[in-house]
Order: sequence, then C-alpha cells, then structure tokens
Amino acid sequence: MELRRSLGASDIQITPILMGTWQAGKKSWVGIEDEESIQAIRAAVEAGITTIDTAEIYGGGHSEQIVAKAVSDIRDQLVYASKVFANHLQYDQVIEACDRSLSNLNTDYIDLYQIHWPSGSFNSEVVPIEETMKALNKLKEDGKIRAIGVSNFSRAQLEAAASYGRIDSLQPPYSLFWRKVENDAAPYCIENNISILGYSPLAQGLLTGKFGLEHQFAKEDNRSANTLFQGENYQRAQYALKQLQPIAQAHNCTLAQLSLAWLIAQPQTNAIAGARNAEQAKANAQAAQVKLSNSEIQEIDQIGRQVTDYLDSNPVMWDW
Repeated sequence: MELRRSLGASDIQITPILMGTWQAGKKSWVGIEDEESIQAIRAAVEAGITTIDTAEIYGGGHSEQIVAKAVSDIRDQLVYASKVFANHLQYDQVIEACDRSLSNLNTDYIDLYQIHWPSGSFNSEVVPIEETMKALNKLKEDGKIRAIGVSNFSRAQLEAAASYGRIDSLQPPYSLFWRKVENDAAPYCIENNISILGYSPLAQGLLTGKFGLEHQFAKEDNRSANTLFQGENYQRAQYALKQLQPIAQAHNCTLAQLSLAWLIAQPQTNAIAGARNAEQAKANAQAAQVKLSNSEIQEIDQIGRQVTDYLDSNPVMWDW
C-alpha cells in the first residue's frame, strides 16, 4: 500500500484504498458469513489498509460490531469511519447515534463521523443542517470524533454544511462507470481540500468483469435495482470492460485493480472497496501498487465515458 494521505485538513492519515463494510452488516446482501467478514477485515489490515468505513445503518449496527470483533486489538493503529443515518439528524439523536456507534465499535473515539444521507432522504424528517452540525461540532470538541464528513451530499448541500464547521470529506458514489460527482461537488472538494472517499468504486462488482451478459441478481440483493445492471447500460458496460482488459493485462492486474488504480489517481480521491472474503480484501489493497501513466489514465477515462455519457442525471445508483 502506498504512502498514506491526509484526510482533508485534519491530522488523520488514511490509506488511498479503504475497507468498506456495508456487506458485513448482511442486510441487503446475500451469502455473507460473519466469520468471512472478520477474516476479510483482518486481511485488509494485514495487506496495509488502515482505514475502515462502516455505518450505523449497515445491519443496524451489526457491521460496526463485526469491525470491533475483527480489529479491536489493534484499534490504535487504525482509522475508523462511521456514519449517522438520515433519520437521526436532530441534535440529541446525533449524540445518541454516535454513542451507540462508539459502543458497537468498542472504542472511545471515531476518527471520521459522517452524515450518511442528507436530511429528508428516504422520507426522513427534514432537520436544518445547522442543528446537525452543532451536534457534530460538540462531539468533536468532546473528543468523541476527530473529523466530520458528509456522504451523498450535492455541492450545494456540502457548501451549506461547511458554513457551520469544517468538513474534511465527502463520500459519493464514484467509479469509472459512475462519475456524477465530477460535474458537481468534486471541484469544490479540490478547491477546499476536502477528501473524496468514493464508494462503490467497482460499481458494485460490475467493474470486476465477473458478471456475464445474462447475469441475474437475487431479488433481495440490492444490485438487482442498480441502474448500471439494467438493459443497455449493462451491455455498454460489458463492451467497455472488453476494452479495459488489455490495459489490465499490460499491468498484470485484474480489471478490479485497474479500476481502483484509476480512481485513486483522480484529484483528491480515495476508494472505499468492500470485500466478502480475505482474497478480495488482499487484491483490493494491491491495487494501490498499480501505477498508471497519464496517457493510460486518459484512455481509461474515454472507455468509461462510453457508459457514463448515456446515464441520466439521477445521482442515486439504485431504483428504490
């Protein structure tokens, strides 16, 4: 794993590839075993990934508890990122949610605490950003959290939050096949030294190349509702993957590693990669060693646009 990077303007150092643990919560996923999740998190850390991202909503705290089971013994060597959900954004709710997460994670501080979705998402109550930020600033003052981040925020929402306190990261969906953040919040992040932590950097597995043209997901798998897996979007993605293959072969890496390497080469950008098992976690970590030339970055960019140029303007990847 390459040298660490600063998280925004904070003194927190993160790895360019982060371990994502949505799947460790089990809910919305199929075929996930706790023991495998624990081994995957351990393997990620052993391969040099020091930054682990989770959230209270992932299995109602289950993901956070799995992180604690996996790495509590080396907590001081790691950076924990968690999130408060859209239905807990009133002042007292934020404080309570953070305390629950601290307990689930078996720790007395969370390095990066993020607002998971803007207030009002998923029919949640609309709470003024000022109130939520007041609670987050208080948690920071009290030493329960070290930095504040937001997730799934537009540029306008990010600017509003930043007017009430320092925001050190934005967590948007971002991959070679999903690049909406580039036209919206990314320039603001680059100007204001806010780290971009791209989630679904493999477009939920699509960029691994392991799903054939006829692949069908189980109804309870969240990917069955992912726009990229539907109709012509899916066919265009398969065509783009064929063109990426020779570049991956030239670097002796997988399509997944190539896609992660491309993403962390974008300005101010890091990748949150989930893993179901130890092998996937190790492979994700190795993507940081893939060094792309400027011309390769451009070429990959053009291939990706064959998919992204046809997508509508909806910033959410799922048709929920």
